[in-house]
Amino acid sequence: MKVAVMQPYFFPYIGYFQLIRCVDKFVVFDDVNFIKKGWINRNRILVNGAPFLFSIPLKQISQNKWIRDTEVSDDPSWMPKFLKTLESAYKKAPNFNHIYPAVERLLQEDHPSIAGLNVAAIRFVCDYLDIDTALIPSSTIYANNHLKGQERVLDICRQEGAETYINPAGGSELYDHAFFEENGVQLFFIRSEASPYKQFGHDFFPYLSMLDCLMFADKAAIKQMLSEFQLVTSV
Repeated sequence: MKVAVMQPYFFPYIGYFQLIRCVDKFVVFDDVNFIKKGWINRNRILVNGAPFLFSIPLKQISQNKWIRDTEVSDDPSWMPKFLKTLESAYKKAPNFNHIYPAVERLLQEDHPSIAGLNVAAIRFVCDYLDIDTALIPSSTIYANNHLKGQERVLDICRQEGAETYINPAGGSELYDHAFFEENGVQLFFIRSEASPYKQFGHDFFPYLSMLDCLMFADKAAIKQMLSEFQLVTSV
């Protein structure tokens, strides 16, 4: 059993989905504190040939609230503005006519919390790319939010009977191999090496929202990109 644990991001970049695809269970960390100016309600798309940072507006943002309890703004104006930006940016992209209506439908569903919206977006991408990994919100099952850091992650591994835990390489300093190995869990880090794809003939900008990849690359090409990573024991 292989497990990964990550906060829910809004249409995260392809490395996030590489991580989902290479584990058996992906735990969505929704009962941890919201992080301001992180990737929970922000991401980047390509606008006029350059990365553009957008935000999903929220109600009463606080780092003392769990992600699960952080609500999307009830001001109705944000959604048409975002969709207009998305349309203007990608209306000439090869997959716009398929991806844009699906994103529009997803946003129009009732998602009071940013966690709910993000999990729905992640599930949409997984379904589109035939990724069948189980997605489990941490608040629904583990009852261990009194634990912190790698102790909590290890407890999730224990509850799932996992022999392997995989984390993005960017968070390697948060985890100790000896701590996991002493408790019977192998620790690996995933390093994304996804191939570039054509973005209107501009210089390629990596690490954008998965929305960018979905708009430009066909399904077969993205599925190939999902396998382009390395699992390493140190970074």
